Amino acid sequence: MAVQIALENVSLRFAAKPQPFTVLEEISLSLQKGEFVVLLGPSGCGKSTILNLVAGFNQPDSGRVLCGGEPVQKPGPSRGMIFQQPNLFPWLSVLENVTFGPRLGKYRKEHVNAEALDWLARVGLKGFEHHAPWQLSGGMKQRVALARAWLPGPEVLLLDEPFGALDAQTRMMMQELLRTAWLETRTTLLFVTHDVDEALFLADRILVMSAKPGKIVDEITLPFGRERDIETLAAHPRYSEIKHHVLHRVRQEAKRHLR
Repeated sequence: MAVQIALENVSLRFAAKPQPFTVLEEISLSLQKGEFVVLLGPSGCGKSTILNLVAGFNQPDSGRVLCGGEPVQKPGPSRGMIFQQPNLFPWLSVLENVTFGPRLGKYRKEHVNAEALDWLARVGLKGFEHHAPWQLSGGMKQRVALARAWLPGPEVLLLDEPFGALDAQTRMMMQELLRTAWLETRTTLLFVTHDVDEALFLADRILVMSAKPGKIVDEITLPFGRERDIETLAAHPRYSEIKHHVLHRVRQEAKRHLR
């Protein structure tokens, strides 16, 4: 399969007082087209920094970041991003928030609105098109953000702990919505989380990062199949073994970070 995202020997330092520090050191990774990869690791290891590099918000000090074989030099419509907070415009309706980006381009309003209504229906918000953000729950706001990110049809979607602020039940619902949308679109997904259970449910592969400077220290390809179910996943014969392994590696790096 074609490689959609690649980081080749990427290093990045941040200017800080009393002295600069290395965030990422010689990071190399790749995602195949349509793959779902999750980054796990202790706080401050550079997970979000990798997303920002792929998005084009930052540039590496050395190495290359490629998307579709082309160097990433700036943000572009082929790469969408979803943050932990939905960041909706409070003065716009749900529909206006979802269509805000495409409406700035040369798109026909009727076509964009029809596509947006379809995505709002997919994420369970049919009938809420004209509500204001303040009328929505936290989970509903994040569903708006999901529809907004997917509407332009990005080749890559970058997700920075998008469900971290939600309660447990809403979080599981959002995970299922995300998997369903991904299976339908086959978009390439790079997802950051601190939650091992979330990673095990969502990912094709898990990449475990070290304490700073961030490096990839483990890679786990999950054997659960893409048509997995959140209620029956734990019954898989290898689930407990893999969860224990991932937890152990993440805790090792978290302890090293504290030391």
